[in-house]
Amino acid sequence: MNVYDFDETIYNGDSTRDFYFFCLKKYPRIALLWPYQLFHFLLFAAGFHKKTAFKERFYRFFRLVPDMEKAVSDFWDRHFCNIKKWYLDTKKPDDVIVSASPAFLLEIPCRKLGIPAPIASLADMHTGKYQGENCYGEEKPPRFYAVYPEGKVDAFYSDSLSDTPLARLAKESYIVKGEMLIPWEEYTPSRLSRLKKTFLSPSFIRFLLVGGLSTLATTFFAVLYEKWISVPVLAFAVGYFTTLVLSFFVNCGFTFGAKPSFAKYIKYIVSYIPNFLIQCFSVFLLHHVLGLWEIIAYLLAAIIGVPVTYLLMKVFTFKKQ
Repeated sequence: MNVYDFDETIYNGDSTRDFYFFCLKKYPRIALLWPYQLFHFLLFAAGFHKKTAFKERFYRFFRLVPDMEKAVSDFWDRHFCNIKKWYLDTKKPDDVIVSASPAFLLEIPCRKLGIPAPIASLADMHTGKYQGENCYGEEKPPRFYAVYPEGKVDAFYSDSLSDTPLARLAKESYIVKGEMLIPWEEYTPSRLSRLKKTFLSPSFIRFLLVGGLSTLATTFFAVLYEKWISVPVLAFAVGYFTTLVLSFFVNCGFTFGAKPSFAKYIKYIVSYIPNFLIQCFSVFLLHHVLGLWEIIAYLLAAIIGVPVTYLLMKVFTFKKQ
């Protein structure tokens, strides 16, 4: 048999995301959940929530859909056309879908395609509550063998390297990009994909949280020191180094999960040199040249250096062997 991921693999897009916006358009009151969903997304992005816990909270919008069965049926009446041509040309009746999307959402397209019911996340269509874990990554092989104990995978198709655990079970595996199939071992993620992985990681979100607090602290101290130091750039520099020691200990434990040491502290200081130079130049440009108010210049300067500092810390200060 051949095994397939669903979203971005045989379906052009993410079916759960498309279903959400379909429901949002039909039932605008779902937007009332945005603060709740955003809060739990930030907890997930920072590593405090597992994916299953976050999705349960995101799927809370199911409760605001009065007739879920009809909503799913109406959704596929409009979106079944998103099934990719390459799959329609090659599908077989014993194909198996293994997906992280809710199982109830994929039952209709599987039925229309004439293939078995999907192996997917067991989320209640009325409450969003999960039975078991999200069907993602390492969870997929045991879920597959629970349904097909003697199953042998001839070929596996997915759009993501997160499905490597399932790809290892197949005689041959392919990464799907649009209508193009790439042998698994020949696929190399694009620079954009690598950047997304770096800057959408939990450690970067935690770094932003620490950086946000540090930015406020630096701005506070810079304004405070300006009462005694008349040069804004110098006042900013003193405020910057005032918060540096505390932020080192917070980033050690909270952001990168590393034990503090004197050697790491030296590397930490070195990592911040480019950031410091960028920010001092930014303060000079924004305040002295463009004439922005000091506080605005301090805040903007602190924000500009964030990506550079994070990359230096990740690959230099807190790099794991």
